[in-house]
Amino acid sequence: MTSTYTRRGLLRLAGLGAGAVALGGCAPSAPGADSPATGGASEDAADPTDFSFASWSLSEEAAAPVVQAQLDAYAAEHDIAIKGVTYPFNEYLNQLVLQIRGGQFSGAAQLDVAWLGVVAPLGALRDLGAVVSGSGYTDAAVRAGQIDGTQWGVPWTIGAIGMVTNTELLGRIGATSAPETIEDFEAVLTELKALGDGIVPYAAMTKPAQMKDILTWMETFGSPLIDGDTVSIGDEPSVEAVAWYKRLYDAGIIAPDVDRFDARALFGQGKVGIYDDAVKGTAATIADSPDPELAAKLDGIARPVLAAGDTPRALLWGHVIVVVDGDGAGTATDYARWVTSDEETVVQYFEDILAPPALVAAIDAPEVTAHALTAAFNERITPHATASPFWRFPQYAQMETVVAEQVQGVLVGDSSPADAMRAAGQAVQALI
Repeated sequence: MTSTYTRRGLLRLAGLGAGAVALGGCAPSAPGADSPATGGASEDAADPTDFSFASWSLSEEAAAPVVQAQLDAYAAEHDIAIKGVTYPFNEYLNQLVLQIRGGQFSGAAQLDVAWLGVVAPLGALRDLGAVVSGSGYTDAAVRAGQIDGTQWGVPWTIGAIGMVTNTELLGRIGATSAPETIEDFEAVLTELKALGDGIVPYAAMTKPAQMKDILTWMETFGSPLIDGDTVSIGDEPSVEAVAWYKRLYDAGIIAPDVDRFDARALFGQGKVGIYDDAVKGTAATIADSPDPELAAKLDGIARPVLAAGDTPRALLWGHVIVVVDGDGAGTATDYARWVTSDEETVVQYFEDILAPPALVAAIDAPEVTAHALTAAFNERITPHATASPFWRFPQYAQMETVVAEQVQGVLVGDSSPADAMRAAGQAVQALI
């Protein structure tokens, strides 16, 4: 599905005067070719050309008008046409890869941070190191767009999958501070379970399709998951992590057959003390909750560590913009720089769809710091977020699946943690 956003077309449809006013009022101002935004002048903007922009967000009800406004602003300022290319999220990566392989796409493209390892090996991406350098992104955001030190992506919105708490439930057990260690965490969960009333203390992922959170717990217990090209799953820390997960499962502290959507629904009903999510994901939790005060009860806490003083683990979450070389790639590169580093644009993006900024100046903006959960994540969680070591391999999704299936076998009693993790490690190694 494609659509084109152009200044000429907009003015022809709306009338010159009305169209110009509408463009000025509905979107942040875009930097002109002779007036670059903060982040440095870009040679790519010197002679703007039409380009394509691929984005699954253009197919989403909430995000589409926001992203379109950004495209409109840039196209109007530079008097160019931007062709939008969009597919639903679940189809997007496959379709984009097919188009790149077939030489049918060039320009800028939105990617999930997990997908760089799939797209970069195609050999069509521009190195965007010069764009990112000195542009004011956070360290975590810069790392999000890298593979083996090469900057393939410009960070657009960057956060983490972190622990979200219901402060009202925690208050009922007298928990006034976040548990620092796993031992502290388990004690809090046990007290939450004692509240009864159908409360799930920790709505951990227990459906195989979304059980990748167990990998972060393995890292918390000390497993690197992969060392170079050698899989370490099956080591003592990974076995200990799964044995701990099984103990929580058997104790009724985590529930069977829970995925992210189930966890959000239960949390929204006030039946969950803690669950894992991205800040943006909590918007659906709040919107669907019968509790009008739920938003005020949310807090983000660092993942508990094995020993006091350890660095908390968190899985990176977010989107980057890559540039596929070819027609329009120069202007597409400048667009990627502008839309991610213009403070007004970035802050507006956050206000519109709760997209956590990757830009330091935007993170410090009052519109962002006023959102308590985002501020908590920015302080306690996102700075520690790292990419999954699986993501640098095109087969990362298969790797996650084989581990999840083995963990599921442990939870239902079909396998021991040691046997399951040994099998998982061997299966992942075979995929590399």
